[in-house]
Amino acid sequence: MRAVAHTDGGSRGNPGPAAAGFVLEDEAGRKLRAKAFFLGQATNNVAEYTALVRALEAARQMGVLDLTVYTDSELMVRQIQGQYKVKSGLIQPLFEQVQELRSGFASCLVVHVTRDKNTEADRLVNKALDAGEDIEESVPAQTPSPRTGKQRGACRKKLRLGVLISGGGRTLLNLLECIKRGELNAEVSVVISSLSTVAGVERARNAGLPVKVIRRKDHSDLDAFSAKLDEELAAANVDLVVQGGWLCLWKIPPRYENRVMNIHPALLPSFGGQGMWGHHVHEAVLAAGCKVSGCTVHFCTNEYDRGPIIVQRTCPVLDDDTADTLAERVFEQECLAYPEAIGFFVEGRLRVDGNRVRIKRDR
Repeated sequence: MRAVAHTDGGSRGNPGPAAAGFVLEDEAGRKLRAKAFFLGQATNNVAEYTALVRALEAARQMGVLDLTVYTDSELMVRQIQGQYKVKSGLIQPLFEQVQELRSGFASCLVVHVTRDKNTEADRLVNKALDAGEDIEESVPAQTPSPRTGKQRGACRKKLRLGVLISGGGRTLLNLLECIKRGELNAEVSVVISSLSTVAGVERARNAGLPVKVIRRKDHSDLDAFSAKLDEELAAANVDLVVQGGWLCLWKIPPRYENRVMNIHPALLPSFGGQGMWGHHVHEAVLAAGCKVSGCTVHFCTNEYDRGPIIVQRTCPVLDDDTADTLAERVFEQECLAYPEAIGFFVEGRLRVDGNRVRIKRDR
């Protein structure tokens, strides 16, 4: 379940009478909950953090996995992103509570917006301040969506994944977590690494997965390398090949047409191609002055970063971003986009029409 929260906190006097509030909506913009809390005497910063804590708690109680929070407190956002240190003894426990709550979501972004884009939460806070008590507004009853109470990818046969890695295996670990939580009706049949000493190999083995190391330099040419990959994938009876940080071009056999996925840490077709991987991508995005970046899941062809696009997700590029900070924000979106794309494949909802992927939506 995806949701959006708007939070606000205010103090008349700083410190003075204070209140905190949030509005929680589903991805269609339907209001799920709207509540404000009268805090008594507190500072603006305490009120802002309290609003965020209460919003996170409410979202978790409602089963939200993917949450984006909008707040007009730039200070709080920069503290959460690690750009500013938390020095106040009053704020430190609230900051730690926020970080603990955020870890319980598959993705939880906290984004700064201007006050004019946060009017509903602001209105609730002032309503609680005027009343001197907590306020909760009634919301319309929601009709359950077709996915309510149903796990994504619920079908009889588990999809057999072959995961290709060349690095730390973070994408692999994310997919394993999604499978463990029942969000993907799949299993990892084999992990193939193009390098023998990367952390992903050990992580895959620690997870009890069969691991094969197939290095390009151990094969006479691209054809021999590709044939060995095909051999191991066939031996594992793989239904879908998932490239997760895989850096080697290989010749995809015809039987795997539109059955090999890749995730790229930018919005293709921009910032793709040979040599555009990892920090090289994020550095190029920053050098170009982009205001938005994100990730792309696509079916693979025999060219770098080409092939029909399945899913894209975006995130903001901040003025003081480095390649490292941008990479982490993009990876948060990768952790959502890849399982979503694989889930569509599991459910038979993808149709490739030329260079376009059409997704059959829920009725």
